[in-house]
Amino acid sequence: MIRLLERLGVPRVLMLGFLAVAIFMTGDGFELTFLSKFMVDQGFTSSQASLLVTVYGLFAAAGGWSAGMLAEMFGARRVMMFGACWWIGIHLLFLGVAIPSRIYPLILGLYALRGIGYPLFIYSFVVLMAQHISPSRLASATGFFWTCFSLGIGVFGAYLPSFIMPVFGEYRTFWFALPFSIVGTIMCLLFVPKNKVVKGEGLSRKEQLKELAEGATILVTNRKILICAIIRIINNLLLYGFPVIMPLYLCTTHNGGINIFKTEEWMRIWGFVFVVTLIFNTFWGWFMDRFGWVWPMRWFGCAVLAVGSVAFYYIPQWFGANALMMIVASIIVGIGTCAFSSLPTIMTLYAGEGKQGAALSAYNLAAGLTTFAGPGVATILLPVIGYGGVCWTYAALYVLAFVLTLFIRPRQPGFDEHGHRIAKAKNGTAPQDDAVPAVNTVSEESIGVGVAAAEAV
Repeated sequence: MIRLLERLGVPRVLMLGFLAVAIFMTGDGFELTFLSKFMVDQGFTSSQASLLVTVYGLFAAAGGWSAGMLAEMFGARRVMMFGACWWIGIHLLFLGVAIPSRIYPLILGLYALRGIGYPLFIYSFVVLMAQHISPSRLASATGFFWTCFSLGIGVFGAYLPSFIMPVFGEYRTFWFALPFSIVGTIMCLLFVPKNKVVKGEGLSRKEQLKELAEGATILVTNRKILICAIIRIINNLLLYGFPVIMPLYLCTTHNGGINIFKTEEWMRIWGFVFVVTLIFNTFWGWFMDRFGWVWPMRWFGCAVLAVGSVAFYYIPQWFGANALMMIVASIIVGIGTCAFSSLPTIMTLYAGEGKQGAALSAYNLAAGLTTFAGPGVATILLPVIGYGGVCWTYAALYVLAFVLTLFIRPRQPGFDEHGHRIAKAKNGTAPQDDAVPAVNTVSEESIGVGVAAAEAV
């Protein structure tokens, strides 16, 4: 197993860190599939339920934006520990104070604040990945990172509550998240290595703030990175939008819901999305490193997800309470969601030397914004155009992402300027392209993200 992971580009020093991500995200994902229904059952409106997740996503975006640069300036493990402890502390207040009070502003505020924690934990780890892994293998390793993320937030985070909730009830199920988050935090403390480079050492406070701001300003100064960031936001719309609207559509009669599945049945159906991602996150990373970074994203990501967006709405209309057909739709969504593994590598290449940390922060910001945009679309449009209209809106956004992929053409190591693989020479090695420097070594001088080929872009 260790050798297999090393072939995927995962160094031994990071392996237990990947496991810590999976365990911590199991705790973070416990309420994802049933929180909106729980809120409606407590007497709140569907708009209030979706707004809760929307504002959570906005704060998660802030955490994601700051994670990359904070990890580079102060050390990834330190920022991961802060994010984990923040999450645990706010979760205790959310469960022990906010929910029992039934005061919506208090519930909204504490849940939003909790959203800062998990991006600091997981996206700081991405900085360590970029420092320890060659850019020629980074897409493969990123695919494995998202596999661990999916294993936590989607597989265990969906299936475990589906068995716990019928026994203990929805509110008590929230508490079962804590042991996983605590174990993930302890593993981070014990097994996650320190940065190879800590950029913030020797910088004044003003210089540190300037570095942090670059994670957002690079979106204004670099059009290619802005395009990649928009694609990244669209990438996971369904992953965060459907857990808000589908429990209401499939399990209630609220706002025109059809109420044909039990909540735990829906949770297990949605869990198949993440079961599929366990395979395809790693597969797409491996595939893209060998056959191209962009075209799989275009066809197997954007196009497939456009189909999956509307499949979830129409399959129950056409086939009724057919769990097997819903699982097929989940598989479609899972395959498409994974086909964006190359985006962080592309963004660091487009950033150029000395700006890769800012590019990773922009990537993390976009990843956080998708947790805001997915439920945000539902919050705004659900009262106006209903569940079907929201699903078609998601599909239209994936078509937009499809078009945007036509404008990114990164110079991938081992490929020519047209995106065609360079044929191997007789000695078994690819001929060197004068425009593309070697990428098999990690440059610690370039603030630790290890993209030696950035000058070629």
